[in-house]
Amino acid sequence: MTAKTKAKSSILETVHATAQDLHNLGFINQHKMRKYDALCIDPIPDYDSEKIRSLRERYQISQTVLAALLNTSASAVRQWELGNKYPGGPSKKLLNLLDRKGIEALT
Repeated sequence: MTAKTKAKSSILETVHATAQDLHNLGFINQHKMRKYDALCIDPIPDYDSEKIRSLRERYQISQTVLAALLNTSASAVRQWELGNKYPGGPSKKLLNLLDRKGIEALT
């Protein structure tokens, strides 16, 4: 488990630590270990219009540039900031990556 990954419960933390030990010893392959990692990762938070706008302002980028970074349309970003639509799937994941790691992670 990485330093940023927090277990949802002490039971999951124990299970993950055990799985990590078994992985280190060669009893669990990387594919199965990723499944255990996924159990312990916190869900991606929702991004509302205010959060998206503040991310853009933090990195001083336009809606068009943000759209290019997220591989979506400027119209979609505009709709998110108006609160008419909300990002989902890959866009939500990329917004979270931008929020946590910075713009360099998407370039």
